[in-house]
Amino acid sequence: MDILAKHSALAARHEELLRLGVDPFAVRLDEVLSPTLAVVRGRETILLGTNNYLGLTFDPACIEAAAEAARTLGTGTTGSRIANGTYGLHRELEEAFARFLDRRSCIVFTTGYQANLGMLVGLAGPRDVILLDSDSHASIYDGCRLSGATVVRFRHNDPEDLDRRLTRLAGKGECKLIVVEGLYSMLGDVAPIDAFVEVKKRHGAWLFVDEAHSFGVFGEHGRGVAEAQGVDREVDFVAGTFSKSLGAVGGFGASDHPAFDHLRFCSRPYMFTASPSPATMASTRVALQRIAEDPGLRRRLWDNARRLHEGLSALGLVLCAPASPVVAVRLADERSAVAAWNRLLDNGLYVNLALPPGTPGGLCLLRCSVSAAHSSDQIDEACARFARVADELDLRVPA
Repeated sequence: MDILAKHSALAARHEELLRLGVDPFAVRLDEVLSPTLAVVRGRETILLGTNNYLGLTFDPACIEAAAEAARTLGTGTTGSRIANGTYGLHRELEEAFARFLDRRSCIVFTTGYQANLGMLVGLAGPRDVILLDSDSHASIYDGCRLSGATVVRFRHNDPEDLDRRLTRLAGKGECKLIVVEGLYSMLGDVAPIDAFVEVKKRHGAWLFVDEAHSFGVFGEHGRGVAEAQGVDREVDFVAGTFSKSLGAVGGFGASDHPAFDHLRFCSRPYMFTASPSPATMASTRVALQRIAEDPGLRRRLWDNARRLHEGLSALGLVLCAPASPVVAVRLADERSAVAAWNRLLDNGLYVNLALPPGTPGGLCLLRCSVSAAHSSDQIDEACARFARVADELDLRVPA
């Protein structure tokens, strides 16, 4: 039997997508003009699906820091953190994150995906129980599997269901770790972390929050949803990524636990991966400083998020959550979602096409992510292009 025959059903589904138009998973940005504009298929296109929430990918200070680090320290580390891959920049960035988050210590990882893998593998083991929000990111699911812990899913954003499951688990497992996200990346809905904190306290559990899409976006200082809800001190472990608000590639984990740094020699995803490049460390540190010093970035982001949400709602489109930097439009089925995505791209607007099984509840979505770098005119133009496609394909919901 062909070793790749197991993927034939997925391959057939992909072929069907190709027959409906452009391959949504292979869009090429031929030229990137700014955080919000690129040339796609020869046309200037508004980017509304990049996760570039604060628009820092073209920040001059970040670019210069990356270039200087590459000039003086080279293009890569060629080693893992525990071998030859820890540079002064890595330690300096960890200290900067710890200060920003007001945490005792921080560990930097090579990607956001590995931050979740490395944290969960180091925190939980075969004698423990992980209670996992059912809508969690793939990296969280994979980290749970690698940990060897017993995994129990609870209903999305449902503290009462979590409470019931913890009650049933009384006396089972050495430690119980609750894992949730701050802002969920597909629908743009926010976790009730304050309520999860109360459940955690009742049952003597530990709480892990992935603030990947909420870091730099929520809270007075930009620390995430837990800060915005006034409970960041009650979260035991926090993880995040560089690839959203920080405009780079990498990840971090932080905690006040006095033994947190033990993960450096017991977490395989940390121990056996080459460390982030000097350029990444340098640009991320400057981006972190920009977030700390310029709250106007968050204000512009939220102004744009509300403007887009209101504009698309006024068109009669079905939106999946209240206004946030992620605005997801729900379509009736896969064929209509693919058709709408193609027509938007034809109209010079790039959004994310999100389809099952990568979406919660089997939903078919056009996922938009807003940036502080978008102008009001770009947001309005994006809504106008949505309106044209909605009229053409009859996507509006009758009043």
